[in-house]
Amino acid sequence: MKSVRDLVDEALTAIREVEVTELADMHGWCLLDVREPEEFAAGHPAGARNVPRGMLEVAVDLEHPKRDPSLADRSIKLALICGSGVRSALAAKAMLEMGFHDPVSVRGGWAAYSSAGLPVKTGP
Repeated sequence: MKSVRDLVDEALTAIREVEVTELADMHGWCLLDVREPEEFAAGHPAGARNVPRGMLEVAVDLEHPKRDPSLADRSIKLALICGSGVRSALAAKAMLEMGFHDPVSVRGGWAAYSSAGLPVKTGP
């Protein structure tokens, strides 16, 4: 039986992590916040889109009726952020397995982002 830590460690062998300080230089990247809508509304990186972790695979599935057409291109550059880096690492691995070229996870997540004093927005 695997623990969450085991799953995250496994994900980190397959995907890349980036530091929050690297986000400003990642021009042309889409930042997806995979936290729950209430977490996102309380504060999120400016410019981030909210796609909750629980709906991510559905949103990117090319065949699902509830897919997000803006996420159909598997070559899109995606950075994923969550509260601490756990959900985003798991989400990046899932997206890699679903055909995305190089989804990355933001190390430390929202906790690191907000501590770094980077641009924050509230609301949906």
